[in-house]
Amino acid sequence: MTDTRELTIGNADLYLGHGVWRRGSLRCVDGVIVEVSPERFPRGGGRHVDARGASVLPGFQDAHVHPEHGGSGLLGIDLTAVHDADRYLDLVRAYARSHPAEAVLIGNGWYGDLFPGGMPTAAFLDRAEAERPVLLNGHDGHSLWANSAALAAASITADTPDPADGRVLRDADGIPTGVLLDGAMQLVAGLRPEKTRRTLTDGLLAAQAFLHSLGVTAWADAMVGDSELSADPFEAYLELERAGLLTGRVVLGQWWERRAGLEQIERFEQRREAVRDLPHLSAGMVKIMQDGMVENHTAAMIDPYADIDDTGASFIDPQQLVRIAAELDARGFDLHFHACGDRAVRECLDAVEALRARGGGAGRRHQIAHVDVVHPDDLPRFAKLDVTANIEMLWARRDKEMLERKLPQLGADREPWQFPFGSLARAGARLAAGSDWPVSDPNPLWAIHTGMRRTAPSTDVHAIGDEARTHPLERQEGLDFTTALDAFLTGAAWVNRLDDVAGRLAPGLQGDLVVLDANLRTAPDLARVGVAETFVAGHSVHHGE
Repeated sequence: MTDTRELTIGNADLYLGHGVWRRGSLRCVDGVIVEVSPERFPRGGGRHVDARGASVLPGFQDAHVHPEHGGSGLLGIDLTAVHDADRYLDLVRAYARSHPAEAVLIGNGWYGDLFPGGMPTAAFLDRAEAERPVLLNGHDGHSLWANSAALAAASITADTPDPADGRVLRDADGIPTGVLLDGAMQLVAGLRPEKTRRTLTDGLLAAQAFLHSLGVTAWADAMVGDSELSADPFEAYLELERAGLLTGRVVLGQWWERRAGLEQIERFEQRREAVRDLPHLSAGMVKIMQDGMVENHTAAMIDPYADIDDTGASFIDPQQLVRIAAELDARGFDLHFHACGDRAVRECLDAVEALRARGGGAGRRHQIAHVDVVHPDDLPRFAKLDVTANIEMLWARRDKEMLERKLPQLGADREPWQFPFGSLARAGARLAAGSDWPVSDPNPLWAIHTGMRRTAPSTDVHAIGDEARTHPLERQEGLDFTTALDAFLTGAAWVNRLDDVAGRLAPGLQGDLVVLDANLRTAPDLARVGVAETFVAGHSVHHGE
């Protein structure tokens, strides 16, 4: 991070926020924006940056991301850069050869659409490594691929029961095939090498560098606590902050442990107080996972799936969810629900409605993330209850996984209810944008493209299928450019409680900025626009090539 007291960015197409653009310049002193001017090159000291007519925006904010999980994935067996089953095996083999001392091999990022039936098998993974256990998290964060050595080491057999909040995939004879879904991933948790403070901080720093390279200056970590995917990164964040290494602004979404009770709120309060006066951290949000995902049949649906007689799982009993939400709200926490299925979305809305009916909710900023499927009756409830829809726009495209896996599960009648971003906006809902990285790529410009066009970005290696880039998924649900852009700016800043700090370009706000290498208003392809430089509080945290 470079340091300078004064920064001027000139010859820029400035996006001030809320649809307002201005050609000119801005100036920061001591990290704070002091002037937004129509002059192309105003006078002043310090560093001068020539934007060359490109767009300069407030730093993007990601309202739902998993930095430690994503960053650790970059440092382990990283499958995210390819979309080919045989290449997956090559990467596992290469890592295994170069890490002979590791007892268990850990990786991340596979896609199910590469395999027959939408899921890989232990037998296929055994071709890359048969001796040592291999655990590969799926890109979706809800599935884990294990080889036979891992299944054996964890004593997972035909007699192993499914947990209430997950499934062990099995063949026709009941034999586990190698994939564990949602809560079943806990069955192999004991095999994972214990993450040290060093490995956690390394993962967070790798994630921070990657997010800054995409112009992201603030984010909500949606999994701070011990979970089925990751060790608790809370102390690692504190260490980085105290060492002056944390440059992003981070909202710590404290993880609601479903197997515990209301007593865990005391720990949440202690952590919230511990970071209260730290410049880059806050901990006033609690993440509650109410269901799984549609593709695994673990999303909670009002009516049965089209391909099986099952409605998925509500991870928390709805009446208990009401009690949890009310207690957290009363103790000053913002609620960050995970809900993919229409029943889970309704249950979360019902919980907020119940606490508001009892006089709660004043000053709170509750949100529901993902909203894959929303029943039409529930669309107006977001605005009525002042619940923000936290949307992952990059998911709304007709790629192979969507066409061959998800749409057949939903059926034709529910296809129009999928990712109803346009309908939510027209119903008055506030929208905030997240990536859910490493579930999907955290590039905001890719997401904005898909949010508008409902097609995949041209540069996304995972956009597989003839229709991914050409046939919109429910085109009527596309957003206009300003609404999609603001979801990563003012919308995310609202739920992150950073709206008085960043998210717009205005005097008095922090100099959290991203200088792009092209003008967004004239660029023919948003997916090919890159980041020239990223600033947090006027300090450069990323400089492009």
